[in-house]
Amino acid sequence: MDIRLLPHTAYRCQYHIVWVTKYRHRALNPVKFRSVAEKAIKNAAEMINAVEVVEMNVQPEHVHLIMIIPPKYAVSKIVEIVKSRSAKIIRKEIQWLEKLYDATNSMWTVGYFVSTVGIDEVFIKQYVRYQQKQDSGQAKLEFHQ
Repeated sequence: MDIRLLPHTAYRCQYHIVWVTKYRHRALNPVKFRSVAEKAIKNAAEMINAVEVVEMNVQPEHVHLIMIIPPKYAVSKIVEIVKSRSAKIIRKEIQWLEKLYDATNSMWTVGYFVSTVGIDEVFIKQYVRYQQKQDSGQAKLEFHQ
């Protein structure tokens, strides 16, 4: 288990995030375009302090990411920033996307899917039960008069 640390905080916040291209265009169809998108998305995410891309899969019309996002950030804000910055970079690199998406400022849809990538539920229940056993076994202080 990979725990991250911030001042006064220990966390493990991983998210599975998916978004699609606007109008579901297969805009990233050639593999070389996908590699441009991967670099752009990774760079956009890593410009934000302590945000990490753990895994990424760019398909012709959608993107899958597993990201570590510190609890001090709203997931929605991080997704908004990454989509916005990556779209600018991708559209600059792949010139013909300007024509495809000339009526809009972005190449991604407004929405996205997000799900937590958590620790196994069984593991958490065992941990909580174990903590109860540990806490009940603590030495009891007695005061003598």
